[in-house]
Amino acid sequence: SQSPPQRVHQAARDRLADRMSTYGVLFRVTTFGESHGIGVGCIVDGVPANLDLTEADVQPQLTRRRPGQSSIVTPRNEGDIVTILSGTENGKTLGTPIAMMVHNQNQKKFDYANTVQAPRPGHADYTYQVKYGTRASSGGGRASARETIGRVAAGAVAEKWLEQEFNCKVVCWVNSVMDIDIPRDVQVELENNPPNRDFIDNEGALAEDDKCDYFVDRHGQKYSRTDGAPLGAAGEGDLKFADGKLIYTRCPHAPTAAKMAARIHELRRKEDSTGGVCTCVVTGVPVGLGEPCFDKLEAELAKGMMSLPATKGFEVGEGFNAGRMLGSANNDLFMAGGDGLLKCKTNHAGGTLGGISSGENLVMRVAIKPASSISQDQETVTFDGQAHTLSVKGRHDPCVLPRAPPLLEGMAAITVMDACMRQRARSGGPLKTLAQAAKEEERAAKCARLA
Repeated sequence: SQSPPQRVHQAARDRLADRMSTYGVLFRVTTFGESHGIGVGCIVDGVPANLDLTEADVQPQLTRRRPGQSSIVTPRNEGDIVTILSGTENGKTLGTPIAMMVHNQNQKKFDYANTVQAPRPGHADYTYQVKYGTRASSGGGRASARETIGRVAAGAVAEKWLEQEFNCKVVCWVNSVMDIDIPRDVQVELENNPPNRDFIDNEGALAEDDKCDYFVDRHGQKYSRTDGAPLGAAGEGDLKFADGKLIYTRCPHAPTAAKMAARIHELRRKEDSTGGVCTCVVTGVPVGLGEPCFDKLEAELAKGMMSLPATKGFEVGEGFNAGRMLGSANNDLFMAGGDGLLKCKTNHAGGTLGGISSGENLVMRVAIKPASSISQDQETVTFDGQAHTLSVKGRHDPCVLPRAPPLLEGMAAITVMDACMRQRARSGGPLKTLAQAAKEEERAAKCARLA
């Protein structure tokens, strides 16, 4: 039998084990599955009853993240079709746990046969082996980006609720790839007035054809496939946007998207990879979200984003640039917001003050490292320390950024919905957004005039 201290330690270990694959306090998401197993998915607990929900609400985001979309991402061919297993009936939630699953259909475990002896540089093979004494034999297991399918599915549920309750929306785009950035003035405009996902997907789409040495955007402008340099308008006999194979960069600035696509093509030829930065903006956020001191809203968002595979940096608002600014420039001055609330003239803080949402747009950026799986031979060592030349086979992304936005959108939605539920439980009353407050103020003023 265990002594009292041993029982305490065992209970603590059990609690930690329960939380390893679960995120959230009141809106809780647990993901399951490995990259080359039967399937992956999630169990979502805390969804209110009678929310309209079917697979059609979830599938679009999974389609945006799926592999095999174009020539600049991995050619692994997965449909990623989601099935809701429980928690709904006749298109409405029951208030019980919602289980969702996607079957893996294109596993190629033999591609990883040469990684049995040696851990892949940049991957979690070594650390998983040391931590657990075992590991998934192919594809990274739980460390693979396939795990994020469950998060994207759960995020789609959270988004449905957030939009219904507060007209709160989440959108993300590719801001930079390697040293190629959207122009700063365009970045600021996008953050202040974020576009919708259709615009991001379409504005950042390019058409290509193996017979042509240029891309064409949806406006009929041509760009070099070598470096993305602008070549002017497409002429008679040139490739038309509607006739080419589409590349989805998720960069809503076509000239920058062309440079990104050209660079990614170059890296694929060189059997190398690169990373970049995504920007994520949440609009219509209720005021008062976040639980100081350790569960501040940006702290929870940072935890959620940094738990995604390949993420290496996170910032809110001005982020690291705030360290270069004067207080007189960085401070967001207040002005009346209506119905007892205040709003800010600027948003250098990125939507939080003291770890609590101010109602302004939540603006965050996430840095994503180069994909670790590259086809170049790498001089490394085996698990027992012997010199080894490793050649990684399989189907891999030269840059994961074009498929990353649904992942960040999902984690942002999950985090904000959980924060909404926690604040609603704390306050015992409805939450307010700046838009709702302005409408209330306008309604009150109209009533006063009529009286």
